[in-house]
Amino acid sequence: MGIVNATPDSFSDGGRSLAETLAHCDRLVAEGADILDIGAESSRPGAQEISSAQELDRLMPVLEAALKLGVPISIDTAKTEVMRVALTMGADVINDIGALRAPGALDVVAAHPSCGVCLMHMRGEPRSMQQAPLYDDVVFDVREFLRDRTTQLLQRGVDASRIVLDPGIGFGKSVAHNFALLPGQQALLALGRPILAGWSRKSSLGAITGRAVAERLPASLAAGLAAVIWGARVLRVHDVAAHVDALKVWKQAGLLEKAPSVSLSVAPV
Repeated sequence: MGIVNATPDSFSDGGRSLAETLAHCDRLVAEGADILDIGAESSRPGAQEISSAQELDRLMPVLEAALKLGVPISIDTAKTEVMRVALTMGADVINDIGALRAPGALDVVAAHPSCGVCLMHMRGEPRSMQQAPLYDDVVFDVREFLRDRTTQLLQRGVDASRIVLDPGIGFGKSVAHNFALLPGQQALLALGRPILAGWSRKSSLGAITGRAVAERLPASLAAGLAAVIWGARVLRVHDVAAHVDALKVWKQAGLLEKAPSVSLSVAPV
């Protein structure tokens, strides 16, 4: 899943012009992205919320062009109105850091006949989520939250095969919490849904390597491959070509076959 930030203030690569953003979409697909994930509002720690109208103004021209590229398009949004408009335009997946907790969000996804949805765990909200996050057991808390949100969708008639789960690396979690969630993915796999992992360029990687955002590719690759070994099936990344190459080498070496698998027919209840 290639990251497309249509934002002026994302922590890593915001601030592109529309032409640059569209060229970035083309490049990610050429590099081997299976999905494009377009976000038009920054969710970095301390980010300020924008209106649905502002988010749509940024999103729509990028989405309109991306829909012509021949890969599934995911929309990274927590706003119900943005979800509704994006799905009407033809988006394939809703990727929500709020796990469809906004009023009406569950209903928008449930009303769509086929869209995918990624439910992510986040403690708090972006403006304050990194202010001393505390858990008794981060893996247990994340698993039970995702179990509950999945059940909410299932009860509205959404087929389990449409759902992917994201532990929310960096969203209301310390460095220790994030790394506990790597082997902790085993507990999440027990819910019966595929896991999406988003480690690319995250601050936890900077904390353990001392590297600035632009220098975190090796750490991102290592974390992404570790996530795969612990069962992740989708990697959300900035550097698509490098991750594709790394996975090709692992596949040739037989290492992908050693990763835990998940039965996509098992309902997480």
